[in-house]
Amino acid sequence: MLRREFLALIGGAAAWPVAARAQQGERSRRIGVLMVQAAGDPEAARRLAALHGELGRLGWVEGRNLRVETRWAGGDPERIRSAAAELAALAPDVIVANGSSAMDALQRATRTVPVVFAVVPDPVGGGYVDSLARPGGNATGFAQYEYGIGSKWLELLREIAPGTKNAGVLRDPTITAGPGQFGAIQAVAPSLGIDVAPLNVRDAAEIERAITAFARREGGGLIITGSALTVVHRRLIIDLAARHRLPAVYFADYMVREGGLASYGPDLVDQYRQAAGYVDRILKGEKPGDLPVQAPTRYETAVNLKTARALGLAVPQALIARADTAIE
Repeated sequence: MLRREFLALIGGAAAWPVAARAQQGERSRRIGVLMVQAAGDPEAARRLAALHGELGRLGWVEGRNLRVETRWAGGDPERIRSAAAELAALAPDVIVANGSSAMDALQRATRTVPVVFAVVPDPVGGGYVDSLARPGGNATGFAQYEYGIGSKWLELLREIAPGTKNAGVLRDPTITAGPGQFGAIQAVAPSLGIDVAPLNVRDAAEIERAITAFARREGGGLIITGSALTVVHRRLIIDLAARHRLPAVYFADYMVREGGLASYGPDLVDQYRQAAGYVDRILKGEKPGDLPVQAPTRYETAVNLKTARALGLAVPQALIARADTAIE
C-alpha cells in the first residue's frame, strides 16, 4: 500500500468516531400529533405528509433528531379525550392538534405543553387563545375560517340549487364551532328567502335519521359544517345526500372530490405545512403565546359537475368559470 493511501485511510478512520459522536450528540426532540380522523383516512394522510415534508425541509427528520407520537381518534369523543390526555402525559416538546374537538380535549389535558393547532374555526371564540395577534397561552396555530363563512355556504347553495327553500345545517352541537357556524348561517337566511333548521347529530345513526327526516321537506338542501363528526362520516353524508337527491354544500373541497356537490373553504392541507413552521420555531425556543394565530388569506370554490347532473341541476356558467376546481 502506498504511504499516502495509508495516511488517507488512517485519517478517514480517525474521522469516523467524530462523525458518529456528532450524529449521536444531536438532541432528539419529541412532538405529539392528535388526529381526530381514523388511521388510514386518505385526507388525514395528505395532511400528515405535508406536516412531515415541511418538517424535513426545516431539518427535523423522524428517526434522526425527531420522534413523532401520533394518535388517531376515529371521531369518537371519548377516544379524542383519552388520546389528548395520553399525549399530554408524555410531555412532548409540542403537540400538533387537528380541529376543535382535539383542542377542546387538549385544553382539559394541559395548559403547559405547547400546542400548534390547524383547522380550528374561531380559536378566540373557542377560548383557545386570548387574541389572534397575541395568543397569550400555550397554544397558537392556524384558523380554519371565521363563522361568517356560513353566509357563503348558504349563498352557494342558493346559486347552485335556486329552488332551495329549506336548508338543513348538519352540525355537532357538542363543540364550540357547532352553534357558532349555525348562527352565521341563520343570520343571512332571511335575506335569501331560505328557512334554515339545525340538524344536531352526535353519531352516524343520528346523521342518517336527521338527513332522512329532513329529506321529506320541500325544496330541501344541506349545509355540512366542519366537525370531527362530519369528517369521519363524510362518506355516509355524501351517500345520503345522493340517495335523497339533496343538494349539499360542504366546508372542504376534498368532500367534493369524493362525490359531494360543492364546497367553499381554504386549503386545509396547506395549514399543516404552515404548522410545521410554527413547530420548528417552538422547538428552537419561541413561545406559542407570542406567535400570532394566522387566518386563511385565500378561499377556494369547488363543484362536482357529475354530481350536479345526477341531481338534475344545471350549474350556472358563472359559477363554473370562477370555481377553482370543477370535477367532470
